[in-house]
Amino acid sequence: MEDKRILYVSSEVVPYLAENEVSSMSYEVPKMINNLGGQIRIFMPRYGNINERRHQLHEVIRLSGMNLVVNDLDMPLIIKVASIPKERIQVYFIDNDEYFKRKATFTDEEGVLYPDNDERAIFFAKGVVETVKKLNWVPDIIHVHGWMAALLPIYMKHFYKNEALFSETKIVTSIYGQSFEGTLDKEMINKVTFDGIPKEAVLDLESPDYENIMKAAIIHSDAVIIASEKVSSSLTKFIESSGKPFLPFTPKEKFAEAYVNFYKNSVL
Repeated sequence: MEDKRILYVSSEVVPYLAENEVSSMSYEVPKMINNLGGQIRIFMPRYGNINERRHQLHEVIRLSGMNLVVNDLDMPLIIKVASIPKERIQVYFIDNDEYFKRKATFTDEEGVLYPDNDERAIFFAKGVVETVKKLNWVPDIIHVHGWMAALLPIYMKHFYKNEALFSETKIVTSIYGQSFEGTLDKEMINKVTFDGIPKEAVLDLESPDYENIMKAAIIHSDAVIIASEKVSSSLTKFIESSGKPFLPFTPKEKFAEAYVNFYKNSVL
């Protein structure tokens, strides 16, 4: 994987958030590629429960200051950066006071999903791509982890389809069993199609529950990794029948060789 450029886009990453399947693999996979001589970048949202002082986040003024349109509203983009201690890995944080100031990730104290999670996901997807464009850093692979990042493949294949920077970039989505209850805002599909994305391409978002959001991500990805033993049988069948190259679940202690072979032989 020497000199291959891989952009990791994740809902959650250790050590900035608590350890779970998504946050753990979003750290382990980039670390492994970094150790093999690959060039990596990690992007995640800057949730309000991330301790900026402890993790030494700082704003990158030259990358901040742009406005992103979400559902016809201008939302200021703030970019912060930090380094994972001992790993020499930079993590970029997509921030916005309206969407990411609150002191939790996806739900309030009662465990109820934030009503604007759909808009947060749109903002995150656009924020990642716009920042990578400013960095003028061309990824060979974009590897997506977690449902908050799952709109990225859709935006890459439609909203950013004419960006020459990404003409050779392949998109891999990891599918996890870690989901959420209920659905996001029922207006989600209209907010996505507001950006010129054809409705027929995202019909799954008419009922934006976890499975349907991940199905939309799979449809717009070049390859898929089943990253959890707990992926539902219906989602597993959808992946198997999608015609996309896919990697079956590999236990954490054996993932390194499997992921590298998959990147080299099925994606690149």
